Parts: sequence; structure tokens; C-alpha cells
Amino acid sequence: MGTARQADRADSTEQRRRQLLEAAERVVLRDGPGASMNAIAAEAGITKPILYRHFGDKGGLYRALATRHTDALLASLRAALDAPRERRERVEATLDTYLAAIAAHPQVYRFLMHPAEDSSSSERGFDVGQHSAPLLRRLGEELAKVIAERLDLGPESEELARVWGHGIVGMMHAAGDWWLREKPCDRARLVRHLADLLWGRLAAAGDRVGGPRF
Repeated sequence: MGTARQADRADSTEQRRRQLLEAAERVVLRDGPGASMNAIAAEAGITKPILYRHFGDKGGLYRALATRHTDALLASLRAALDAPRERRERVEATLDTYLAAIAAHPQVYRFLMHPAEDSSSSERGFDVGQHSAPLLRRLGEELAKVIAERLDLGPESEELARVWGHGIVGMMHAAGDWWLREKPCDRARLVRHLADLLWGRLAAAGDRVGGPRF
């Protein structure tokens, strides 16, 4: 019976945590990088100490939101890579999936990748700049695994997979960040331009024998 009560408490805590993250997302969608713990607590209808109790501090809440969104993005990227298309189409679909994700929720993207710039508030929001690099590293490592699983890159396969994984993520991030701010062209044109840049070695690499296609 004690184990059942513990499981119920764990489920209740997880449900409450999910509700608080959903409240935080609503504030982020409204305020972007300027989202504050005060605003999130008010949105959730609780006091700030209760919010701290669940997440520890602003950094803890940020990491929970970052994990939630990165998990969803990775699932979408893997779905694009698994689609039954030719390799060039899968590359373009993967690039488009990333760009579509940041364009769909630009405030969330800015919250995750850019520090708050408004210093007039008593609580400056989340200093997220120091946390964006780990997110990009995680995306790079995940893409490196996919490349290593799917492409035969010869004797330097492991090293090249990691270089390519992090390089492609860095390119997507830098180009996507610039594009989101300036919108110099439509998304489809940007996807084609980036795919052209990547296409040389990707086109020449063979599929790994027995593995899924890239």
C-alpha cells in the first residue's frame, strides 16, 4: 500500500510539474526572453516559492523547458530523416523541419537561445545565453549518431560523423537565427541554399550496409 501511495504522489507531482511547465510556456510565448519567475508564478496561480520548490531556480525551470522542446524537435528531425524519400529530399526535409520549428514559435526560440535584453525590470528574466551551447551540443551529438548509424564514411567514420553532426547543427542554428531576424528570403529558398552547401560529401557517401538509409 505504501508503494501505491508513493506512486500516486509521484504521478501527482509529475502532473503538477507538467502544468507549471505549460504555464511557463504561455508566459514565454507572450514575453520571450523577458519571461520572469514572477510572471510564470502569477500565470500558474501560485507563489514564487512554490515554483522554486518544483524547479530549484530559474536555471532549473529553463532546463526543464529546454529539455521539453529539444525532445520534441529531435523527434521531428528523426521523423524527417526516416521518411521514405531520396537522400536529397530527406536532407531538405530535415533542414525545413528545424526552420519550421523556430518560425512557428519564435518567442520560445528566442527564450531558449537568447538572453533577456531588457534591464529595466527588477527581475531581468532568464540569463539563457549561458545555456544555449549545451542545447546545440545535444542536437549535434544526436545528429552525429544518426550519421554514424546510416553512412559509411570510411576509416574515419566516427570522427567525421561527429564533425558533420555538430557542423550541420551549427550551420542550421546560425543561418536560422539570421533568417528569423531578417527574413531575407522565404523558407523554401533558404532550405535549397543550405542543402546545396551540404550536398557535396553527403551525395558521395554510401549508405552503411545493413543500416537505415540517410
